[in-house]
Amino acid sequence: MDYKRILQGILDIGESMLKSGAENFRLEDSLYRMCRSYGFKHSDVFIIPSNIQITIETPEGEFFTQIRHIETTDIDFDRLNYLNNLCRYVCAHTPDEAELRQKYLEVIHRPKQHPAAPYFAGIMGGTGFAVFFGCNFMDAIVAVIVSLMIIVVGKQLSKLENNLMIHNMILAFLSESFILLTARFGIGNHPDRTMIGIVMLLISALGTTNGIRDLLQRDFISGFINIMNSFLGAAGIAFGTGLSILLLHGVSSDGFILNPSIPIQLISCTVACTGFALLFKIRGRQVLYSSVGAFFTWAIYLLVFSVKPSNFLATLAAAVFVGFYAFIMSRLNKAPSTIFLTASVFPLIPGPNLYYMMYGCVSRDLNLAFSETIVLLATCLAIAFGFIIVDMVARYSMFALRRDYHIGKTFGRNAQKRKKKS
Repeated sequence: MDYKRILQGILDIGESMLKSGAENFRLEDSLYRMCRSYGFKHSDVFIIPSNIQITIETPEGEFFTQIRHIETTDIDFDRLNYLNNLCRYVCAHTPDEAELRQKYLEVIHRPKQHPAAPYFAGIMGGTGFAVFFGCNFMDAIVAVIVSLMIIVVGKQLSKLENNLMIHNMILAFLSESFILLTARFGIGNHPDRTMIGIVMLLISALGTTNGIRDLLQRDFISGFINIMNSFLGAAGIAFGTGLSILLLHGVSSDGFILNPSIPIQLISCTVACTGFALLFKIRGRQVLYSSVGAFFTWAIYLLVFSVKPSNFLATLAAAVFVGFYAFIMSRLNKAPSTIFLTASVFPLIPGPNLYYMMYGCVSRDLNLAFSETIVLLATCLAIAFGFIIVDMVARYSMFALRRDYHIGKTFGRNAQKRKKKS
C-alpha cells in the first residue's frame, strides 16, 4: 500500500469530522483505531480544535508525519454520521488508497439538506424557546420575524465575517434593536424574554460546557480553546445586546420567568430542540430521537427540581440522563453520541443567565451581573459533571465487558496484548 496516501486519506476523514462537529477525544479514538487497523507499528495523534497531527511508523519501519490546519467549522451531523460509518468500514476492511478516497468522496458529495430547512429550523428554535421563556402570542410573532432575520442575515454575514465575536455582535444588535423598537410600538410586551429565546440561536454556552468537560478529562489545550471561543461568542452577544439597550433606552426588563404551564414548557422546548436538530443538519429518525431526548431531559429537570429546588442538582440529574440517553442511542444507531446529545441538552443551556448577566452590566446592577454569572458557571459545571459521570460509568462498564471504549496510544497497545493473551 501507499502509506503516504493512506495517511492522507485518514487525515481527510479526520479533518472533515472535526469540521462537522466531532468531539476531540472521540475523533482521536477514531483516528487511532484506523491507524491500528492498517498495522502501523506506532501512531501518535494530536488534536486541538484548529489542528490535527499524525505520525506513523509503517510495518516496513518508515516514519511519516502529516499535519492539517482547521480554519473554519460548519456543524453537519449528517455528514459526521456517515464519516463515522466510514471509520468503521476502514477498520473492518482496510481499503487501499484508491478505495479509501472513493468512499470518502461518496460521503462528502452526499445530497445536501433541503434549502428551506434552515429557515424553518431557525423559526422553530428561536420562537420555541421564546414561548418556553414566558412570551405571549404577540411576542412569539416578533420572535418568528427575528429568528428568520438571524438565519437570512447570518448566512450572508458568515461569508464576510469569520470572527465569531463580531458575527454574534452584529446579529445580537440587529435582533435586540428590532425587538425593542417593536415593543415601543406596542407589538410585544416582553422584549427581554423574546431576546432570551433569540439568544439561544447564537448561544455558545455549549462550547463552555464541552471546554470544561475537556479540562476535567485533562485535555487542557482543547478545553481552554473551546472555553475562549465560547467566551468570545458570548462577549459578542453581550456587546451587541448591550449597545442596543444603551442606544434605545427606555424599555426596562420585567424579569425572567418560564411559561407557567408545564405542558407548554415541554412542548415548546421539544419544538425548539427539533429546530436545533435541523440546524445541526441531523436527518431522518435521528431528528425524532433528539426531540424525544429534549422532552425527557426537561421533564427530569422539572421532576428533580420539584423534589429538591436546586438548579445545580436538577441540571446535574438531567445532564446524566441526556448523557446516558445519547450513549444508548449511539449504540443502537451506530452513530456518534454527540448527534443525540447536542440538541437534547439545549433546554439546560443557561441562555437567560447570559442575557441578564449582560443586562446587569449595562444597567450598572453589579449584584445582578455577579449572581447571574455564578449561576451560569454553576449550570455549565453541572452539565459537564453529568457528562463526565456517564463517561466514567460507560468506560468502566466496557472494561468489565472486555470491550474497548476509548483507544489511545497506550490503551491501544494494552488492548492488543489482552487479545493476544486470550
